[in-house]
Amino acid sequence: MPSETLSQSLPFDPAEPKAALSQLPQTAAVYALYGAEAHAEPYIGRTPNLRARLARLLQPSPKHPRRLQLAGRVRRIAWQLTGSEFESLLLQFELLQGVYGPKALDRMHLGAPAFVRFLGSNAYPRITVTNRPSQREAGWSYGPFQSRSAAERFADEALKLFLLRRCTDDLDPNPSHPGCVYSEMKMCLAPCYQGCTDDRYAEEASAVESFLATRGDSRLVVLRSQRDQTSANLEFEAASALHAQVQRVEVVRSLAAELVRPLSQLRAVILQAAPNPDEVAVFLFDKGRLRGPAAFSTLGMRIQNEQSGSSSLFAQPMAIEPVVEVPPPEPLPQDATRESSVAAPARIPRSVLETRMEAALAALAEPSTAPSATERQGYLALLKRWYYRPEVRRTGEIFFPDSEGQWPIKAMLRAVGRVAAKMLSGAVRQ
Repeated sequence: MPSETLSQSLPFDPAEPKAALSQLPQTAAVYALYGAEAHAEPYIGRTPNLRARLARLLQPSPKHPRRLQLAGRVRRIAWQLTGSEFESLLLQFELLQGVYGPKALDRMHLGAPAFVRFLGSNAYPRITVTNRPSQREAGWSYGPFQSRSAAERFADEALKLFLLRRCTDDLDPNPSHPGCVYSEMKMCLAPCYQGCTDDRYAEEASAVESFLATRGDSRLVVLRSQRDQTSANLEFEAASALHAQVQRVEVVRSLAAELVRPLSQLRAVILQAAPNPDEVAVFLFDKGRLRGPAAFSTLGMRIQNEQSGSSSLFAQPMAIEPVVEVPPPEPLPQDATRESSVAAPARIPRSVLETRMEAALAALAEPSTAPSATERQGYLALLKRWYYRPEVRRTGEIFFPDSEGQWPIKAMLRAVGRVAAKMLSGAVRQ
């Protein structure tokens, strides 16, 4: 039940609502309202200001008689503070999942994300678009895309680069088959009437699979190498034709965001603001589950001061090493900028910060039960909803592992500084 998940709670007396409301913080939180009946479903929500939101729900106002009022039904309030909308959405989804099960997606109006699916188990593979990728064939499902139309556009444009079939029939190749318009336009190898050998079609299907898995890189590497070679051989017309192909592939590649990957390989670390100003929240998406937050302490880090308009640094309070008193520095020229301070905290080694991040990731990567199909859909929908927001509205940062499966720890630490700087400047809002 949600009460077991939310960290704080207090009783609520409908006769004296102000007594309970005055104890609530005026910060972002996810909350649950419980009635007198133990079996009754709680009212679960999220808000950027807990006290203001519950005052509207639990404190009747004669000026707004049509406003939803729950004071007469509520006997207990439970809540948990959150540092970002991303954290609030994740916590709310997990609470609703525990109460409503598969209906949690509908309660939060989360649409199932779209994937481009490579039907590799078919004797003559083709690609299609689906909102319900199979976990059994997760290695052949590529996404998530921003919308189904975005996935369909990418699939259509990618097919123009290859000779894969577009028909949906289960083929039984026969020379008497009439074919289709794509075979007439030489846009398909036409396996339907044995226009190619099975080996030739399998070769083309393998090229499409590699294209999808690498978001076009497999094709670009070959074309660029051929273009450079023909250019070096002074075959400029051939080099120009190859360059045009490179440009076409780059256009198609731009239709798939960096988030688009084989579902079986989709791993990401998301950094968000935390309720504690001395921490940054770390989330991990791995094996179809979104885990977190794990707290990354920023004590002892030097955070970039974005308000200063320069690249100068200022230090947060430290709890690891003592502050060392140093004599005042010599006067600088008038055109030089610096932070005026006589107390210069010693900077902790980068290795310590890297160890902190590795420990946070290790805690999130601990083995857990595999998510159900509905849970996986929900976690993917939450990740997609956050990732595809306009950058000006998308708070936090995301990182993917490199080709060897290693996390870019140094880049992640720099991002921690940026997230912490926005928290200190008050730029992060729910």
